[in-house]
Amino acid sequence: MSGELLNRAGLVTGAGGGIGRAAALVMAREGARVMVADVDVEGGEETVALIRAQGGEAEFRRTDVTDAAAVDALVAVTVERFGRLDWAVNNAGIEGEHGNTAECSDANWSRTLAVNLTGAWYCLRAELRQMRQQGGGAIVNMASIAGLVGFEGLPAYVASKHALIGLTKTAALEFAAHAIRVNAVCPGVIQTAMIDRLIAGDPAMAAGFAAGEPIGRLGQPGEIGEAVAWLCSDRASFITGAALPVDGGWVAR
Repeated sequence: MSGELLNRAGLVTGAGGGIGRAAALVMAREGARVMVADVDVEGGEETVALIRAQGGEAEFRRTDVTDAAAVDALVAVTVERFGRLDWAVNNAGIEGEHGNTAECSDANWSRTLAVNLTGAWYCLRAELRQMRQQGGGAIVNMASIAGLVGFEGLPAYVASKHALIGLTKTAALEFAAHAIRVNAVCPGVIQTAMIDRLIAGDPAMAAGFAAGEPIGRLGQPGEIGEAVAWLCSDRASFITGAALPVDGGWVAR
């Protein structure tokens, strides 16, 4: 890809690091203007600095996706700053606490779904309204291979990501006639802070994650960013309602 998103504007939530940062950097590299959103102010501002250092245009907006008013304001500010909303990447998410379904606490369940599902829905709702008004756009929701298969010890996370894929498909059907494409990306095990927390210095778990990837290694955030940028570009113009695994072959086993 080269300049596939030139002069287009959009937003990335959870862009203060990891996959969100990587996606924001790839979008900017492809010519897009980027609104970086995160609750992590330091991380978000660092992402903006990285984009500007590579010659891109970006702004930061502190946003808690569990706050519907804050999400609405994020979309409004993006449009005010850049003139329109051509694409959006709903990436903000948490893994929640580790433990089996019988041990999952009410607080863990509620918090994980509030961020990963309800937060994504707040974003999707606001983005769809804006894109319908302006005549089209492309949205990518960040799901997971945990939205396609089960994972022991993460019941709330798995439930949230399965539900997000269902929400993606429903919105895609509802808004296809409005020239709005809605897709999900399902990353495999990617080398991020989230995976570092899950591994928590356990070499056996780290080895298990790597062994679970048929390609023989963990993925890199930039590899997910490339898939996101492609789905937001005209090269994916006939793709909507898809849940695309970018997982080194994990779910093909």
